[in-house]
Amino acid sequence: MQIPRPAQIIAQAVPDFQGHLFLVGGGVRDALLGKGESADLDLVTTKDAPTLARHLFDIGVSDIPPVTYERFGTAMVQVAGAQIELVTARRESYRGDSRKPQVEPATILEDAQRRDFTINTLLQDIYTGEVLDPLGVARDDLAAGILRTPLDPVHTFREDPLRMLRAVRFRWQLEFHYAEGLAEAIKAEASRLSIISQERIRDELVKMMRNPKASRAWQDLSDLGLLAEFLPELLPLQGCEQGDYHHLDVWHHSLAALDNTAGDEAAVRWAALLHDIAKPATKGSKPDGRITFYGHEMEGARMAMTILSRLRFPHREALQVSALIRHHMRFMGMPKVSPAAARRLVRDLGDNLEPLLRLCDADAGALKAGVRTFYSDNVRAVLATLPPPVEAKNPYESPLTGEQIIALCGVEPGPAVGHLKQWLSDLVVEGKIEPGDEAAATAMLEELRANATEFARVSLGERTV
Repeated sequence: MQIPRPAQIIAQAVPDFQGHLFLVGGGVRDALLGKGESADLDLVTTKDAPTLARHLFDIGVSDIPPVTYERFGTAMVQVAGAQIELVTARRESYRGDSRKPQVEPATILEDAQRRDFTINTLLQDIYTGEVLDPLGVARDDLAAGILRTPLDPVHTFREDPLRMLRAVRFRWQLEFHYAEGLAEAIKAEASRLSIISQERIRDELVKMMRNPKASRAWQDLSDLGLLAEFLPELLPLQGCEQGDYHHLDVWHHSLAALDNTAGDEAAVRWAALLHDIAKPATKGSKPDGRITFYGHEMEGARMAMTILSRLRFPHREALQVSALIRHHMRFMGMPKVSPAAARRLVRDLGDNLEPLLRLCDADAGALKAGVRTFYSDNVRAVLATLPPPVEAKNPYESPLTGEQIIALCGVEPGPAVGHLKQWLSDLVVEGKIEPGDEAAATAMLEELRANATEFARVSLGERTV
């Protein structure tokens, strides 16, 4: 197995570390699985990692000053453009409800025993290229596709509960299967996930969502009792029946929609998973027994914002997912889209329009066979007929600013200005004013002012067009 070039550079720079410095973890695992060289590398040393990191920078090997964490014996450097984490071989343990481990130096064997899974304990000597298996079982587990913990799984998961989420991720990322007793250990220790920070949980979920068939991981999270610990809002979806257009309950429909977004951006994938999260809370029925979920898109948008904020997603990402969910019923009962409706879509959604179309396609593709009426290409065909928009943040906004409306109409700043501006925006959407046409907007506003009654109604927001 070839030694990665950045590791070769380090080996040449510190020959006195031979026998004390090894490539470890995913880089070795993936190379042996034929998955190519990892962009980020991990090196373990029986000497002091922060000291080595500072030395590599001092002699010009690291491109950046090292980022060191003395308490944990770790450091980050950059060599030949690759991010490399240097770790002092260590033992670690969590105390009670602590989120941070207690760390002390250890041997290579002890370091391997504290790691999450045997397949991540394999080492490569960066001086000789030799692959080492400190535990004596990792290569066999890798060949057999077995996910096994180095020590008793209950002990391993109790020490760092995040490893339970990593177990699910690796199972489906690598297409491995759990060793005997591992799933049972996760079920037994699931509640201990509560000591893990939301940020660390989020990061594992983000990695899971990169899997094209992420639904399998989410089903696993549910079956193992982990979902209840960090996203219990999804549990009521299971067994929630939906009626005539669906052959799946809300949970399995959501998972099918999620898999339909394989390859899409993260916001679309999260929106697919959460788009019907409010259906159990809004479920009702008509006199004839037909099931309803009135307002589930609005309540779902609110719930998604709460969930993603709790998981410490960036505010902008949470807002985008929430917006997609809020509008995912936009095309309900609308197999065809008029030019005016298309302009409203551009005005209301802006950059979120294309992601929404992909979300709605994924949702429609998870319906019962033979009932689908929405196809995003039909919407795109209408959008293509619209005139090129003027350079503006939103081409279907009012051509006149609030200040211009105040000057033309002699009104005071306040709600009336907003209502008049919205009235002009609606005229653009309806095609009665071209985007950006200030002259036409001014003429329409002057005509409205000539009708005092109508002007008063629009100023009060009682009508739009």
